[in-house]
Amino acid sequence: MSQQNHQPAQRRGGRGRGMMQGDKAKDFSGTIRKLIRYLKPYTFRLIIIILFAAASTVFTIIGPRVLGSATTALAEGLAAKYTGTGSIDFERIFSILRTLGIIYVLSMIFSYIQGWMMAGVTQGVTYSLRREISEKINRLPLAYFDRQTHGEVLSRITNDVDTVSQSLNQSIQQIFTSVITVIGVLYMMLRISWQLTVMALIVVPLSGIAAAVVVKHSQPYFKAQQKTLGNVNGHIEEMYGGHIVMKAFNGEERSVREFNELNEKLYEAGWKAQFMSGLMQPVTNLIGNIGYVGCCVLGGYLSIHNGLAIGDIQAFIQYVRSFNQPITQTAQMMNILQSTAAAAERVFEFLEEEEESPDPVNPVSIRDEAGNLTVRGNVSFENVCFGYDPNEIIIHNFSAYFNQGKQIAIVGPTGAGKTTIVKLLMRFYDLNSGAIYIDGIDTRQLTRSDLRDAFGMVLQDAWLSSGTVMENIRYGRMDATDEEVIRAADNAYADHFIRTLENGYQTEINEESTNISQGQKQLLTIARAFLSDPKILIFDEATSSVDTRTEALIQKGIENLMKGRTSFVIAHRLSTIRNADIILCMDHGDIVEVGNHEELMAKNGFYASLYNSQFAEG
Repeated sequence: MSQQNHQPAQRRGGRGRGMMQGDKAKDFSGTIRKLIRYLKPYTFRLIIIILFAAASTVFTIIGPRVLGSATTALAEGLAAKYTGTGSIDFERIFSILRTLGIIYVLSMIFSYIQGWMMAGVTQGVTYSLRREISEKINRLPLAYFDRQTHGEVLSRITNDVDTVSQSLNQSIQQIFTSVITVIGVLYMMLRISWQLTVMALIVVPLSGIAAAVVVKHSQPYFKAQQKTLGNVNGHIEEMYGGHIVMKAFNGEERSVREFNELNEKLYEAGWKAQFMSGLMQPVTNLIGNIGYVGCCVLGGYLSIHNGLAIGDIQAFIQYVRSFNQPITQTAQMMNILQSTAAAAERVFEFLEEEEESPDPVNPVSIRDEAGNLTVRGNVSFENVCFGYDPNEIIIHNFSAYFNQGKQIAIVGPTGAGKTTIVKLLMRFYDLNSGAIYIDGIDTRQLTRSDLRDAFGMVLQDAWLSSGTVMENIRYGRMDATDEEVIRAADNAYADHFIRTLENGYQTEINEESTNISQGQKQLLTIARAFLSDPKILIFDEATSSVDTRTEALIQKGIENLMKGRTSFVIAHRLSTIRNADIILCMDHGDIVEVGNHEELMAKNGFYASLYNSQFAEG
């Protein structure tokens, strides 16, 4: 499709940034509230998850105390045996260990169930977000996609939604279990010894400070790593996508040099990020071990002088280990929640984008009782004004009337407004003023679905999806039979080349459509248009990118398709529209000449100048 100079250039590419580590939401609390609304349908499940998580955590907390009882019983038995006053009570020890086994098994079962249910909740939220995004895309005006890169939109659908999903799955249950663990462990530690508890708590702030310092210094490197990684991926994608052009202009050395520069930056940021983050565990472990030593020394003193049981000291050491971990996890989860909120905010921004104007409440029907279109193909423009930017009007008071079955060619230099006219015709954009009529009905009184069903489009960039040739042609009418598909291909002069393919109509077209030629792709799009049986046709530079022989074949298919239908043809090759009933010459959004080929050549004006410039050499 020829791009008009006045239209905002659509940026392509895969450099959708997605979420970088360290990104923060502009409105954290507001975004979290919106996210909670998506969790409301799962309120009952979340209550069950919380109860099961609490039960699992409580059993885990009780475990060390029970194990300490077994250790105390064993120590007492050894002491009695050594002094000759008794022996080891193995039955009591086995009973305690049996109870401990049951506790840990129950903890595992509850943890498994709550994890399984939480996965269902997060996937349900993810499904809802992706469904709403998919529906939203169909309601957004094309102007939105003119402003956004394809990669940016895809990033919101994939990366950001995945970030929300993974973070929810981890953070909700982990924050809750961490809080219960801290409270429960602190309670059990106080029950054993308040002196040991004070000793253990002294090192907690030190661990927190150390973790905060490491996170603060590592965060910029992680952000730089993610940013540079995106640049590296973008460079590789561009070089792969434009490999032929890069080779043709001897760009290998330049490409490798740029890659090496980006890769060097990624290496610098990557090793610094990993080194800084790698410091957290040894530093916190060192501080923790100092705390353990202090607890052991104090525990030994209390055991000798205050009669503190050995099993209680063992249980306390386990509790100290359990106490530090959830505090660190909670700090990490808060950071993850920031990223979650930032990702969710980008998703919600997309979902809250302004949508195209809705279809009329009581639309005019252009179908008969059987659901078939009754459009004849009369088209008129009345004082149409339009600008992609409302302050920059590019179509000025455009008025024209075309009878059904006529072939209308639209010619003019790049940026004249040719493609814009057909986009307005199909209501891809709404008018600033004026009106467009189909059979005397204002297109704004029709649903967009009915309006676009009346049209068939064959564009310069032939779009095919992954799938068989049969499936790609059937895209024009999904309920068509195989015989109807083959008939449409035959009418488009595509049947012959299709049958020469390895698997005929069942040949798989790859993702990039590189296993068939550009001309063959165009013939398939014409066959698709034949199958849809439109009343009005639009051809936008349909033969501009093929060789002369293929162009002649495509032209035959186009002429066959245009019989009895109103057709709008945009062409730079003026030789292809000499037989048009009406030729509109456009320049800067205005019609400067109207007539057929002979009339316009006789005027020796704007059209004659365009036409002669193409054949000046001849």
